[in-house]
Amino acid sequence: MAIDIKVPQLPESVADATVATWHVKPGDKVSRDQNLVDIETDKVVLEVVAQEDGVMGDIIAESGATVGAEEVIGKLEAAGSASSNAKADKADSKAETKAEAKTEAKADRPASGGSKVEVKVPTLPESVADATVATWHVKAGDAVKRDQNLVDIETDKVVLEVVAEADGVLAEILHDSGATVGANDVIGILMAGASGSDSKADSKDDSKADSATAQSGDSDEGDSEVAGPAVRRLLAEQGLKVADVKGTGKGGRVTKEDVEKHVKDSSNKSTPANKPAATTAAPAVSGDREQKRVPMTRLRKTIAKRLLEAKNSTAMLTTFNEVNMKPIMDLRNTYKDIFEKRHDTRLGFMGFYVKAVTEALKRFPEVNAALDGDDIVYHNFFDISIAVSTPRGLVTPVLRDTDKLSIADIEKGIKDLAIKGRDGKLTMDDMQGGNFTITNGGVFGSLLSTPILNPPQSAILGMHKIQDRAMVVDGKIEILPMMYLALSYDHRIIDGKESVGFLVTIKELLEDPQRLLLDI
Repeated sequence: MAIDIKVPQLPESVADATVATWHVKPGDKVSRDQNLVDIETDKVVLEVVAQEDGVMGDIIAESGATVGAEEVIGKLEAAGSASSNAKADKADSKAETKAEAKTEAKADRPASGGSKVEVKVPTLPESVADATVATWHVKAGDAVKRDQNLVDIETDKVVLEVVAEADGVLAEILHDSGATVGANDVIGILMAGASGSDSKADSKDDSKADSATAQSGDSDEGDSEVAGPAVRRLLAEQGLKVADVKGTGKGGRVTKEDVEKHVKDSSNKSTPANKPAATTAAPAVSGDREQKRVPMTRLRKTIAKRLLEAKNSTAMLTTFNEVNMKPIMDLRNTYKDIFEKRHDTRLGFMGFYVKAVTEALKRFPEVNAALDGDDIVYHNFFDISIAVSTPRGLVTPVLRDTDKLSIADIEKGIKDLAIKGRDGKLTMDDMQGGNFTITNGGVFGSLLSTPILNPPQSAILGMHKIQDRAMVVDGKIEILPMMYLALSYDHRIIDGKESVGFLVTIKELLEDPQRLLLDI
């Protein structure tokens, strides 16, 4: 009996949704409560699970289709046909594995245990037109497991992971790293259903075919251990053997780059002999003078564009002050152990910074406002962007409703955002919005800087390195831990009076933290 697979009830105010990713294909055996498909709305991603054991039937709405609540998007067949389908797949796999001899044919056959599955770019976030293939984590010919991350797709805001829909072998990569792709573009081919033993047998067959083409007398199994099918085919085209090329891959494996470098080096060595003797040799130089050209990532391009836009389209000005951090440091040293034991998070300085900034924004609403054309938009909420350095570049995820958060909540929120940024897990919701930005260059040793605005925000606060300096206090010189503050602001909306008053308020609150409790 066929069971309808339906879109679940959508959240309030959501009219329709998008079929994001099918995790099974027609003919696959599924278990009760197994996730079949992800349904993506503009707010959340919903999982649709199997109601009982069975076999996946027809898929009515493919990935990328727009659907409504309760709409039928697929069929689940009764459990009786699962075993017969599995046996048929195995029989087809064995017959076609024996018949396969070349890599090109391998991409078009239901090889090594199943059928061809297209690896597609997922549905991109709203307002994102295209994306870049960032990093392939597997190579053509590698065995993969279900839900294993195959490739990272980078947009100008987030990094999306594309995972394997089933166990199998990655047969072909259609778009290499750096290629620009659109939503639902096919970027690779996965041969689903290959087990570990199937992959080894297939590797031996490919090794024998490539060995015969190259007329090599080496052992097929030995070659397959140090070079994949694509590499062995390239070696055959160049008339080389695996032993001729030094492998730099894991376990001494020979990669495509190793073969290309070997061919290039061989060509460079033979070029001088072919040149006329009268040619003047270039001056000899010593040392490593190689150059490396790397295209900018999409995120880096976006950062550059936004920073240049901020510089050219705003009347940006920066004002400075300094703050004595001794009261905060004494308070922190006194209570940090108790704080960590009570709240299960470390007591840092950012919690105090955010609290002080939130209070200052309440007193100076112009700093919390933004320009929209000829209008000034005043925000009655406090969402603060925190600049986070990640391996892919600087991002500014948002800590929301900071006026309602305790210092412990702020510290936990910043820690979570930093971890998500480091691991590339920040979502669109994490990045959108924000009325004011805090950037702490002091963690990298910066003593003083002029931060650039984060449009459409009107101001940004730069915190810097805490450094002992000689200061005059009540006519005496004392050594105090001082830190420079820098407030960059858009002079079109914020006047000097408000900017200086805002910065002085932060200074007073940090130098006398009891003010935060007394609201004075």
